[in-house]
Amino acid sequence: MCPDRLRALLGRLDLTRLAPDDDADSVAAFCATAASRHGAPAAVCILPAFVELAARTLDRHGLSGTVRVATVANFPGGDRPVDAVFAGIERSLADGADEIDLVLPWRDLVAGRIEQAAALLDGARKRSSGATLKVILETGALTGRQLDRAADLALDHGADFLKTSTGVDHPGASPEAAGRLLQRISARRAPCGLKVSGGIRTIDAASAYLALAEQRMGPDWPSPERFRIGASGLLDRLLEALDASR
Repeated sequence: MCPDRLRALLGRLDLTRLAPDDDADSVAAFCATAASRHGAPAAVCILPAFVELAARTLDRHGLSGTVRVATVANFPGGDRPVDAVFAGIERSLADGADEIDLVLPWRDLVAGRIEQAAALLDGARKRSSGATLKVILETGALTGRQLDRAADLALDHGADFLKTSTGVDHPGASPEAAGRLLQRISARRAPCGLKVSGGIRTIDAASAYLALAEQRMGPDWPSPERFRIGASGLLDRLLEALDASR
């Protein structure tokens, strides 16, 4: 793969670490890996408890303003109490988060409790004004028609990105789900991006998702402001490939 393509993938990477046994040392070391000779990822995505640490670490490595700090809310099950979700978003933003990856209460959607799901999205959007809101649809738990409804609900209530998956309890990203989400974004002419996540471990898989976005939306559409890849192990593979291409 050519170096330009590898660098394009690197610049669209949400470098992700959401292990329940994370500690300050491991997260600081992880965030430091965002500084590389080949460029930087779009964001680091860490648990809410480490947002302030991530922001400080990025700043120490000269990456503040270049690499964004993302964290999760209503994670991973999408079924936390609403007040706790809102309080968590507010705390994360106060600690320095730039982006919130919010799990849609997809069980409410499946059960027909649309108003409850919509209320959570509205409250999250209101509290994250000025920040990027990525709505995780948990595509592996939804049928095709349910996925369309989930996508439309997120678009109706202010999502900046549709995100496929948490990668925890259900199947992660798939080309079929990603294509379906792109179709909804296109059909609605929505100013919304796509983040694919869950099980993306190889450069070829990541490149295939980028190619899918280019084919469906046009070659200039999947900029880092509109297209992200959530992965934990992909950075090392990209850097190794870039080293080998020199």
